[in-house]
Amino acid sequence: MMVGGHLGALYQPSELPYEHECEVPAQSLAAVGDGLPAFGIVAAVMGVVHALASADRPAAELGALIAHAMVGTFLGILLAYGFISPLASVLRQKCAETTKMMQCVKVTLLSSLNGYAPQIAVEFGRKTLYSTERPSFTELEEHVRNAKNPAKQTSDTPS
Repeated sequence: MMVGGHLGALYQPSELPYEHECEVPAQSLAAVGDGLPAFGIVAAVMGVVHALASADRPAAELGALIAHAMVGTFLGILLAYGFISPLASVLRQKCAETTKMMQCVKVTLLSSLNGYAPQIAVEFGRKTLYSTERPSFTELEEHVRNAKNPAKQTSDTPS
């Protein structure tokens, strides 16, 4: 596509296959997290049924059985909202960060192929990054200069 000059297919925003592929684990974990409270409720109901089957026992034993039944609900909610859902959220954030970097490369390449000067193409790509990750113009320029002249970079660093 790039050699032939057919860039139309590359212009589709958010059509990187990686975006869809990296979302699969996060969506799977989110689905598990959404289902865990229901499993906790099922465990609680089963525990209450077991406790009611032992209704002829003393109150202390019956109280312990009901307490065990409630642990199922607590465990389902704790695992869902305390561990699984936050983990899915972290996976989504990591996916978004990686996708943003790939979009930066894509915009830079497309800008360069459309005839913009390399400095301008890099600036277009830099602007696509999140503001927390985006280097300033001077930081980027300094990094590019150091990359062009590695001998100067090694002589500047103390041994």
